Amino acid sequence: MRVVTFLTLSFFFLVPMATMAQECKLIRETDPYTKQTKLTTGFVHVDGGSISIDADSKEIIVLFSLDGPEKCFDDNSTAEVYFEGLKSKTLSRNQGTMNCEGLFQFVFRNSNSNPTTMLQRIMTKKMTHIIFTGNGKKPVTVTIGPAEQESLMALATCLVNEAKTLIK
Repeated sequence: MRVVTFLTLSFFFLVPMATMAQECKLIRETDPYTKQTKLTTGFVHVDGGSISIDADSKEIIVLFSLDGPEKCFDDNSTAEVYFEGLKSKTLSRNQGTMNCEGLFQFVFRNSNSNPTTMLQRIMTKKMTHIIFTGNGKKPVTVTIGPAEQESLMALATCLVNEAKTLIK
């Protein structure tokens, strides 16, 4: 009887711990020319586009690929990011190259120190929506659903932690 009780209690305590320690599913690639290792989350599809987070030994890049007609961005383009539970928005400029393919980037330095405020928020707060303003000055809103919010937070945390192993 005691063995059964012990096994039952063990099961109820170990199962929640196993589900909390989710496996980190990142794509690891090696550049054939530089032999440098890169990590990526792959694309998470959201309403209005998709989001990918990539890392190498120097940078962590949050890449947005937007759908729709307003797809031209340069270094004056902005993104207003809204997080659940925060009254204020977080404003950031495009840090990628000028393009009309709908690509918008946040670039962070990969370091062993604590992540910047923006990257920390992406890891710990649910992004609800983002308003991009490109060259056409017409705002484009990307809405992030609850499942994608959870997925992005988990993937961002996993990638930032793994990215530290790439630092030389």
